[in-house]
Amino acid sequence: MRTLVFDGRTGAAGDMICAALIAAGADPDALAPVSDALPVRYAVGEVEKNGIRATTVDVLIDDRTVETDGDHDHGHDHDHDHGPDNDPSTSGSDEPAEGAGVHRSYREVVDLVESMGLPPAVESTALDAFELLGRAEASVHGTDLDETHFHEVGADDAIADVVGAALLLADLGPERVVTTPVAAGGGTVEMSHGTYPVPAPATTEIASRAGFRIAGGPIDRELLTPTGAAILGAVADGFDAVPDLAVERAGYGAGDADFERHPNVLRALVGDGGEPGPDGDREKRDDDRARAGQPVDGRLAHDDIAVLETNLDDAAPEVLGGLQETLSRAGARDVTIVPTTMKKSRPGHLVKVICKPADAEAVAERLARETGTLGVRQSGASHRWIADRAFETATLRVDGEDHEVDVKVASTTDGEVYDVSGEYDDAAAVAEATGLPIREVLRRVEAEVREQLPRE
Repeated sequence: MRTLVFDGRTGAAGDMICAALIAAGADPDALAPVSDALPVRYAVGEVEKNGIRATTVDVLIDDRTVETDGDHDHGHDHDHDHGPDNDPSTSGSDEPAEGAGVHRSYREVVDLVESMGLPPAVESTALDAFELLGRAEASVHGTDLDETHFHEVGADDAIADVVGAALLLADLGPERVVTTPVAAGGGTVEMSHGTYPVPAPATTEIASRAGFRIAGGPIDRELLTPTGAAILGAVADGFDAVPDLAVERAGYGAGDADFERHPNVLRALVGDGGEPGPDGDREKRDDDRARAGQPVDGRLAHDDIAVLETNLDDAAPEVLGGLQETLSRAGARDVTIVPTTMKKSRPGHLVKVICKPADAEAVAERLARETGTLGVRQSGASHRWIADRAFETATLRVDGEDHEVDVKVASTTDGEVYDVSGEYDDAAAVAEATGLPIREVLRRVEAEVREQLPRE
């Protein structure tokens, strides 16, 4: 099996991943679609890091773009070759594109990537990386995924890194990608929101969702960036060490900084090997992540949420009974009312509401207005694990008449069905019309849908 191994003992960033892929054999000309779509160009070069010759990839501002109504026309024409330039002094600007261009929302980034006309596999890889970034930012800031605004990672250079890595990876064509534990570094890092300890909040959140491990050190410097973590999380399986590999090619991608004792490079190895063990590496990785309380690939889908709560000791039953409907109109996904005992042994109710983070303020206000509560608190939950859900219509024939019942089919993210449940209201209506018990109606329609499911 042709395997690509990233050895991230001194971290990883987007430009280092692109450089390592080129050093390992990917063709820099594969980067052309990015220069076609964004006002940037790539400069590929070489540098020595602590005695190691390494490849560099710099994303530079392209100052020869056509302007339209004051904005960049992303379908612009260049008057030079779209491929990367090995001599940046001869073409365009030498100004780094870091932070340049529009800082986009997650949805704007997705729309831009989808507009590039990339091969399906490349587009999928890039979007997977940006979804990891988006979900991490949404979780850290308590926002909805589609409304999440990227700061450092929404500019042109970060998009060039992510899409560039996806293009180079497709050109290199490994059957499998793995990574050893990646060094995160230490100390603090300056971000748009202030000073944070390393690893940065978004990097930490991505690492909790990805299939590889991180390690502190070996120096007090940010070594693993959110962009680097997201690219690796989208493409690589985690290994504890470099697997058995008949190495065909080795390359090093350089970072910008120089360290006294540690070469600031990401090593990429390409060769035959790295096959899954007899039980498969996925099972081992799933077990490791489950023991760590982390999400397991291919099981349930991740859904960012906010959980709102309030205690009530004087709400009328009619008010409580109407909360399901009124709060749902404000954006609630689920409303639970639990009898409880409050101060002075008074009977009361705990109202718990699940909603999307973007709807939390509106739902809290509606909850306060409906109940008169003096305060609504948001609990610590930031996400939940949910099934992929689909509805099938089952037809039940009784005494020559057909009756339809909707049946909910719950499955994991990789399509494995684990529950089939008839809709109660539909079953109750059929039971009333036919005289059958509700549970018999449910049994029959669920059996019908189970029979129609694909067999393994």
